[in-house]
Amino acid sequence: MNRKFITAALLFANIVLAQKIELKTGDLIFQSMNCGELCEAINQVTEGYKGIDFNHMGMVVIENDSVFVLEASGNSVKLTPYQTFTSYTDLPMYVGRVKKRFKKLIPEAVSFGKNQLGVPYDNEYIYNNGKYYCSELIYDCFKEANKEPFFVLYPMTFKAPNSKEFFNVWAEYYKNLNIEIPEGQLGCNPGGISTSKKIKILGTL
Repeated sequence: MNRKFITAALLFANIVLAQKIELKTGDLIFQSMNCGELCEAINQVTEGYKGIDFNHMGMVVIENDSVFVLEASGNSVKLTPYQTFTSYTDLPMYVGRVKKRFKKLIPEAVSFGKNQLGVPYDNEYIYNNGKYYCSELIYDCFKEANKEPFFVLYPMTFKAPNSKEFFNVWAEYYKNLNIEIPEGQLGCNPGGISTSKKIKILGTL
């Protein structure tokens, strides 16, 4: 079969799949932003759904027919208009939805998340320090709703694969913060959450 035809067919299939996704409150959107060397370093040590790189995520909140994304980015936790959120990347964004048996958690997860609006962004990437980075916020939303951990925390690494050395960009980053690199401390990332068996990836936007 003609390769160009196959490529066109796959693109059309992706468009059709994306058009069928009706976003609902509680849906998780995974994306890969271009934030330079930091994002490249994150992508090298994390692996998302089907090996896709994700370095940012948020949770859909629909209010009065308007779609927002609850996210930790910039300076704080915020409710971002959907169109603004989609402008962060030119790459396809993936939608995940908690499986039916967990749907009951969504209202409380959203309520907890909205109560965190204005909480500072966790630029130290240290879990449970009174601030939030993107996946940490989602982790705690569902932990609070479930009354116990829902997603999984893993030891974090800031070292290049198969190397004992830290990425230069991370070494410089934490030097500027004047704190020790939190190597080995428990944390989470969008890629890891995207592979959770408690959610189903519906397709792309």
